[in-house]
Amino acid sequence: MALKLVMIMFSVLMFLSSTSARRAFLADGGNFDVTNPKYGGKPGSDIAEALAKAWKDACASASPSKVIVPKGTFKVKEASFKGPCKAPIEVQVQGTLQAPEDASQLSKQDTWIEFLYLNDFTLSGGGTFDGQGQKTWKAIDPKNPKASAINIRFHAVKKSLVKDITSLNSKNFHINVISCEQLTFDHVTVTAPGDSPNTDGIHIARSTGVNVTDTNIGTGDDCISIGDGTKQLTITKVTCGPGHGISVGSLGRYDKEDPVEGVNVKHCTLSKTTNGVRIKTWAKNPHPSTCSEIHFEDIIMNDVQNPIVVDQEYCPWNQCDKQASSQIKISNVSFKNIRGTTSTPLGVKIVCAKGLPCEKVEMTDIDLKLTGTGALTSQCTNVKPIITNVPKPLACATDAPVPAGPAEKSND
Repeated sequence: MALKLVMIMFSVLMFLSSTSARRAFLADGGNFDVTNPKYGGKPGSDIAEALAKAWKDACASASPSKVIVPKGTFKVKEASFKGPCKAPIEVQVQGTLQAPEDASQLSKQDTWIEFLYLNDFTLSGGGTFDGQGQKTWKAIDPKNPKASAINIRFHAVKKSLVKDITSLNSKNFHINVISCEQLTFDHVTVTAPGDSPNTDGIHIARSTGVNVTDTNIGTGDDCISIGDGTKQLTITKVTCGPGHGISVGSLGRYDKEDPVEGVNVKHCTLSKTTNGVRIKTWAKNPHPSTCSEIHFEDIIMNDVQNPIVVDQEYCPWNQCDKQASSQIKISNVSFKNIRGTTSTPLGVKIVCAKGLPCEKVEMTDIDLKLTGTGALTSQCTNVKPIITNVPKPLACATDAPVPAGPAEKSND
């Protein structure tokens, strides 16, 4: 009887001990800190394995959970955060994550960190994703770039939020958004030198209902680039510069691209960028498509080259036949209340396809002053826009080719 009592007491103590440990581990509503002894993450070391273990536990939790990277600098060879998870989940990066300087260390040459197949997901924390891309940039041939690692990929992420993070010095695109729905970027910072090649800030394609707001982007390529299949995209309160502007496209380079429909860009400021707001389609396309309901409104230009552009003869590095006519039909496009300064004489360039003219294009309340040399002018070819309250030099002054600002060194 005494032995039986001892065994019962021992079992009770073991249960209480394990329960206490579990409660301590899951304190504060299910936090999974990568520096917890269970995971073993330490500043200055590679925490890829610690992240994978913490994510596995958090994703399996039946209640809301959070993976935490505390303040400090941590190396990460690579990381994949894959769902679906059992409950809403957050990754909170408070510190700095550093990618390998040598891209050959990555098992996927085009990916450093990825988030896949997630619903009700949040990425936050005020931390930094440092791609350490300087070595890679030096080795890139801009005319024939090889795949290099994107800092952060989002694939099939739905009803989710990315806020208060920084992407720094990515080897390639900073943030890539593919096949996502209802994904919001709020107070995101993107930083790289103005001469860093192919470092688009946020690239969005084949996604619906993406929102980008209160975001600051300075990089070496498009601040935001919008690829095929994008629908119902809203961009508000974004500052861009340095960079190549906010671009729909390039479109029409690849076979069977999906239409772009419903892009709204409002209350943005661009400073010293090589382009302002634009739509670009390749001169020759393997497959016809459409680009419609594209609206740019309340945009401030500060010493911007080529502030307003529609270019259906896009052909960087002469990689295509510029005599061909683009098969991308552009319609229902508006440029409204665009003000500020241009550093190049060609303030407005709308060059549509000769075999497929643009339709329903509006220009309203455009006021741009020239800070550089020459005379302010504009070009409209294969388009008859509706023009309201636009100074004569900007109101389709000619349909003949006019030299634009310096050509961008971009391959997409």
